[in-house]
Amino acid sequence: MAPPPTLEGSALRARVARSSSVQEPRILEAFEQVPRAAFLPPNLVSRAYEDQALPIGLGQTISQPSMIALMLDALDCQPRHRVLEVGSGSGYVLALLSHLGCDVFGIERQAELAARARETLRRIGVTDVVVQEGDGTLGLPAHAPYDRILVSAGAAAIPDPLVAQLREGGRLVMPVGGADSQILVTCERDDKGTLHYRAGSSCVFVPLISDSTPPPPLP
Repeated sequence: MAPPPTLEGSALRARVARSSSVQEPRILEAFEQVPRAAFLPPNLVSRAYEDQALPIGLGQTISQPSMIALMLDALDCQPRHRVLEVGSGSGYVLALLSHLGCDVFGIERQAELAARARETLRRIGVTDVVVQEGDGTLGLPAHAPYDRILVSAGAAAIPDPLVAQLREGGRLVMPVGGADSQILVTCERDDKGTLHYRAGSSCVFVPLISDSTPPPPLP
């Protein structure tokens, strides 16, 4: 049985519902139950339940909750779906996916963030998530194919290895566009293997970096 929601969690649920127009109860309950404060640096804990993206160090951010809700809504995860998140950062989205009952795998390029995410997930009792360090543009072929793939970073195009790891009937959601602005794109592979693309909301995410691409300078 899930613990009773905190006042802060209930407030975040209301903010997410109001800002994103997402009304799926399972998604809103995940925001209510998963403690966002646990994934933030100590100096930002007081802002944990704002509907804002916040820095987590190393040039990365924890995404705006209402934007995460839109991504999860587009992803349409169901219990026991095998889900890969690329660019796991703090691990917050991995915890939300676990709360939705998915079999969750995360890949994060920066070793320090991957280790921090594993520790945070362990500390809050989320023990059924695999977090690996690696080049997210290559996915995690050892655990493929995936029912769902969520990319929490933007690029000019969806990397081919990620599309290749998507199961028939699967769905991938990713911000696609330039450095300053992207569109949330949903890619679906039908039961014949044909890919279908659908454009969604405008968004701004940190860039998806491969090991063959030098990272941008930190601000």
